[in-house]
Amino acid sequence: MNVIFQSTYYTLYQATKERCFYVDLGQKMVRMSLCQLLSLRHKVMNITIEDHFHSDLNAHGFEVLMLCNKEHLFILNTLEILDLKNLIEHGFAAMGLSAKTKALSQ
Repeated sequence: MNVIFQSTYYTLYQATKERCFYVDLGQKMVRMSLCQLLSLRHKVMNITIEDHFHSDLNAHGFEVLMLCNKEHLFILNTLEILDLKNLIEHGFAAMGLSAKTKALSQ
């Protein structure tokens, strides 16, 4: 396996022989196809961090993230969400599949 990007909490790997990706989320290593990785990117980039600082919108500061057709469930705090966003942005950029984020395109 080749390391694509490593952040503070997470690591993104590419297994070329298996034609898949692995995301080490600390608690668990999750195997994903490219479609599932794209789905993860969509879910993570649609999380609004601002809601974590507004007590009415997110009182506890946690996000529930379900991956791979509800096969995996993760409860992440604000710092973990920020780090996962960092992993996704830099990981896709390293693969040459980066997309403009909402903040950059405005």
